[in-house]
Amino acid sequence: MLTRKQYELLRFINERLKESGVPPSFDEMKDALDLRSKSGIHRLITALEERGFIRRLPNRARAIEVIKLPELAGSGGGRRGFTPSVIEGNLGKVRRPSGGSSVDDAAERPVAIPVMGRIAAGTPIEALQTCSHTVSVPPDMLGNGEHYALEVRGDSMVEAGILDGDLALIRRNETAETGHIVVALIDEEEATLKRFRRRGASIALEPANTAYEVRILPPNRVQIQGKLIGIYRKY
Repeated sequence: MLTRKQYELLRFINERLKESGVPPSFDEMKDALDLRSKSGIHRLITALEERGFIRRLPNRARAIEVIKLPELAGSGGGRRGFTPSVIEGNLGKVRRPSGGSSVDDAAERPVAIPVMGRIAAGTPIEALQTCSHTVSVPPDMLGNGEHYALEVRGDSMVEAGILDGDLALIRRNETAETGHIVVALIDEEEATLKRFRRRGASIALEPANTAYEVRILPPNRVQIQGKLIGIYRKY
């Protein structure tokens, strides 16, 4: 699964190759995606290459080959933002007891939560969106709703008890209240785990580590992707 920006870049490269046989320059990619710097394009290109959608050919300038395109059935070419791939069905959802099982049995049965990749508790990094595996979580940790997990990378939330290597358990949600620790997508490119606060007309993403600075951003640059409900840690 690709982020919106990754998909837009892949589509732009593919269309340019079909039209002229030559991939676009990094400046053309930056302008097409309305990014402020070419560093964002470099990150997107690397992500597409790691996922096997493109290949950069060695010893040739601007040599990019599109290997495959994502299957986006029903997309109609529409634009859509980052959405962690919460798997439908029972995966990531608390199962309610059926007529043939007792309430006690259902309450004790672990729930399989999809681990969707990494989330930065530090400098924002790109969120991976492929379900690599699942983790079994007691249902009393979850409550209602759809859930997924992300592996924490970084130390910016250590004072909130969130450590590098932890699995952050997230309830999917698009809104947040002041004080919630959330998965925030910045500029549709990078995801980070921070405490959410409103400051006037802006949004503050606060770390829980004095070595990091608070980021103040306009609301149109921040999308809430979920709320932290717990931490899963192995010793």
